[in-house]
Amino acid sequence: MIIGIPVYQKVDLLDVTAPHEVFKWAWPDAELRLLAASTDKPIETRDGFRFLATHCFGDTKELDILWVPGGDPKALAPIMRGEKPRDLLDFLLRIGPSAGWVCSVCEGALLLAAAGLLDGYQATTHWAFIPCLKEFEKISIVDGFPRFQRDRNRLTGGGISSGLDESLHLVRLLKGDDVAREVQRTIQYYPEPPFPNDLKVPASCPFSW
Repeated sequence: MIIGIPVYQKVDLLDVTAPHEVFKWAWPDAELRLLAASTDKPIETRDGFRFLATHCFGDTKELDILWVPGGDPKALAPIMRGEKPRDLLDFLLRIGPSAGWVCSVCEGALLLAAAGLLDGYQATTHWAFIPCLKEFEKISIVDGFPRFQRDRNRLTGGGISSGLDESLHLVRLLKGDDVAREVQRTIQYYPEPPFPNDLKVPASCPFSW
């Protein structure tokens, strides 16, 4: 089992670390790759956390699971436009069509959309960026604010913390209820947030590319 999480400057920390935690509990022997253009230059997340990627894009020929995190729109825009360097976009274009599962959380769906990997599929994303995803006419946006949405081997998640529910659901699909339940128990994930859902879709996309 090879799981790849492409990372980039100003990526969302929890979009990366939440599924990483879940997947390592579910597949202790899996090869979990944090992928970037270089393993030497630190990746700085949107909130300033720094870490190093474990593998370069060019070192990966195939993946069982491709998991694409979201990030700062200012970082997403040049990637979506295909500006040089095109390392991440070219990686998605190359690896996505053959990956066993193609997943995203938060604005990561916009990167998949830019690579054409959600064309013909139902999908969701962070509530504030639903209007952005609607600009891709070949993608069917599901109603409401689901934590995740599955369409065949595509699994897309809502905003940031949704990656926990989404990654647990993927474990459930691939390893069954017992394993997913045990992982959930291990990480003690039984959320009780202080406030109810009060989300509303913005009138327009909050950034341009």
